[in-house]
Amino acid sequence: MASFDALRLLFPQDGHIPAEHRPPAAIHQRTYLVDGELKAWDGAVDTVRSPVCLRAADGRLQQIELGSVPSGAEKEAEEALKAAVDAYDGGRGRWPTMTVAERIACLQDFTRRMIDCRQEVVNLIMWEIGKPKADSEKEFERTVDYIRATLTALKELDNSNSRFMIVEGTIGQIRRTPLGVVLCMGPYNYPLNETFATLIPALVMGNTVVFKPPRFGALLFYPLLEAFLNSFPRGVINMVYGRGSVVVPRLLDTGQLNVLALIGSSKVADHLKKLHPKTNRLRAILGLDAKNAAIILPDADLELAVRECLIGSLTFNGQRCTALKMLIVHQSIVEPFLRRFSEEVAKLKVGMPWEAGVNITPLPEAGKTDHMTALVEDAKAKGARVVNQDGGSVAGTLFYPAVVYPVEDGMRLYREEQFGPVVPVMPFEDLEMALEYVTTSEHGQQVSIFGSSPDQIGQLVDPLVNQVCRVNINCQCQRGPDVFPFTGRKDSAEGTLSVTDALRSFSIRSMVATKETEANKSLLEAIVTQQTSNFINTRFIF
Repeated sequence: MASFDALRLLFPQDGHIPAEHRPPAAIHQRTYLVDGELKAWDGAVDTVRSPVCLRAADGRLQQIELGSVPSGAEKEAEEALKAAVDAYDGGRGRWPTMTVAERIACLQDFTRRMIDCRQEVVNLIMWEIGKPKADSEKEFERTVDYIRATLTALKELDNSNSRFMIVEGTIGQIRRTPLGVVLCMGPYNYPLNETFATLIPALVMGNTVVFKPPRFGALLFYPLLEAFLNSFPRGVINMVYGRGSVVVPRLLDTGQLNVLALIGSSKVADHLKKLHPKTNRLRAILGLDAKNAAIILPDADLELAVRECLIGSLTFNGQRCTALKMLIVHQSIVEPFLRRFSEEVAKLKVGMPWEAGVNITPLPEAGKTDHMTALVEDAKAKGARVVNQDGGSVAGTLFYPAVVYPVEDGMRLYREEQFGPVVPVMPFEDLEMALEYVTTSEHGQQVSIFGSSPDQIGQLVDPLVNQVCRVNINCQCQRGPDVFPFTGRKDSAEGTLSVTDALRSFSIRSMVATKETEANKSLLEAIVTQQTSNFINTRFIF
């Protein structure tokens, strides 16, 4: 049962949280990193509250206060931007002119320091966004693995360019070089991993960075400030806090940003790109909205489809861009599918993020439960019903998953990305209906197909790969492994984020060329031998 009273009782009373899982002592951050200094902050602050609530004796729920972070404004944004621009120095700065090996060494040093902060960062992920403890640990480990894989990929990329080419009497050497100053903004659902998926490749390719932490998950970067400070030259990475609607437009309208790296909404991205006075000079690397669908064919393995769709739609409360956000089930099996799916939803453990095996946890975003309720009520008013018992029940920041059927055009859930624990299900009779849904969608990230017929799956794959960037067969949509390309069509992405592709996204090919004469060959040989250039070299990075 997941009634209001049952959900409310899942929240702990003061003093009843196990000692080993208690929230950290309140962190009131009063420093920020800009221009190689941890500067004192004495201005306004934003309070950081956990989605976890304490239950008072009278039953009232109150979110736990974790601390506060600086609430910067335009002045602080300009300060951070100036530091990054000065550090890049038109490409003449220490960081962009370093050897690749030297930049890799800096990232390796940062990784060692980051690992020393593991426990504190993991604990803050869990408490700030309500992510289950096991998943918070997994996010940290995956981020470390991502950094290491990125550095390995860069070594391979640079080593493959450590030679000269001679073509039609011209000698050339081609390497990848930085783009300039990058603004990095990550999402709250994977505040460490998704943020570093842009931050790390941007840094290691020689760009300087202005980094704005996500609104939910800002405090977890506080333990890493010293690591950033000690691992990178002055001004290479600079932090900016405050409301995005205040500080980000100022950063863009200066025209001094070269790259916008954002994982967020397409509406925000469209708005921000237009603020740059030279849009042709702004490279955008964007991970945006998605409304990934699962198409369950009549010959699908029902148990497999239920299992994968359950994980795909409700892992971390459905707060993933790769989550399955529409289940399109063939009419002939929709009733048994709904029955089995609802039975499995009922088995999910609802509770606090530190509890072993927990699946559904409190939602961090203010007003999120109201938003989920509004989506469900809209569908119900237009003919749908909540299939699973107690689906859509709410207490404080907890929302019990709602399986909604039948969802059809005209309901908000049909097109709107819910980004939460609501699972829309729509029936279909012929493949064209399922294809039409994906084809007419504003989003184009991924799709899943469940079935066993080679003919039917083959017929679906061919048109779907021209609508989305990854087709998953008999498995949920997902990002990994990180060496695979992660991108999207339409409003879902711009640029590609994977280990190797991200290195290319945050750089550009540059070359040095000369005529093939004896004098020029001698000149190049002297430059290489005497190591007078970090670009013109044949060194191999081990």
